[in-house]
Amino acid sequence: MIVLAATPIGNLGDVSLRLRETLSNARVVAAEDTRKTIQLMRLLEIENRPELIALHDHNEHERAASLVERARTEDIVLVSDAGMPTVSDPGFRVVQLAAEQGVDVTVIPGPSAVVSALAIAGLPTDRFAFEGFLPRKAGERERMINALASERRTLVFFESPNRIAKSLADLATGFGADRPAAVCRELTKMHEEVRRGGLAELATWAEDGVRGEIVLVVGGAPETVIDEASALDAVLERAAAGIRLKDATREVAAATGRSARELYEAALAAKPSTSTKSSK
Repeated sequence: MIVLAATPIGNLGDVSLRLRETLSNARVVAAEDTRKTIQLMRLLEIENRPELIALHDHNEHERAASLVERARTEDIVLVSDAGMPTVSDPGFRVVQLAAEQGVDVTVIPGPSAVVSALAIAGLPTDRFAFEGFLPRKAGERERMINALASERRTLVFFESPNRIAKSLADLATGFGADRPAAVCRELTKMHEEVRRGGLAELATWAEDGVRGEIVLVVGGAPETVIDEASALDAVLERAAAGIRLKDATREVAAATGRSARELYEAALAAKPSTSTKSSK
């Protein structure tokens, strides 16, 4: 089978008994960085020396098939550099292919930067969405931020220290300066820090430079209370700008909590009168 094994995200003391036992007995380990896996085993004083296979973003597609086929007859332990494999780390293609081909996959739970940051941020945890890294290109980043602006769930992002200030500023522009957020830095490590505040406030703080591994947690969009007439006006404005009526209706309904069906019917009824006025 394929054994997904979570590794520490910073503190070696977070190694589980199951992980230690698994690495001690493993014959084959697929690792994001074989050097880091060797170092981890040395720190854990594990004398076992399994066959190590490099599995990273650049070769996973071509190696997935051979790993899955091999897993039919022996266990393949799959680890990333830190945290849970497949979560913004290699492993997804292997698991996907194993599932398609009926090869068993199991998991050794453990540290997760996503869940750790969510738990410590002080923002709602009942519903959340993990969005990985924001796009580097300005246009793609803007489109993603605009698409998420009305998302009611708490959002979790990974970000590099070099881009965190820019990301916070862009999110403040797209989500609003006062949207609550938390920058979680160096989780489980000696210099662990959680900085909480509005997006604009955090963007200003980050301008001086931020170091370490970063997880950004952003509160969901507040519920918008808007009357039906205003919602209908918003739909018609979007339609007038060239957006398909159904798409405009869905956007406004998602942002306001109004019924998409009722807004669509009202917009259809309003369009003839709008056309008549404009033709006079």
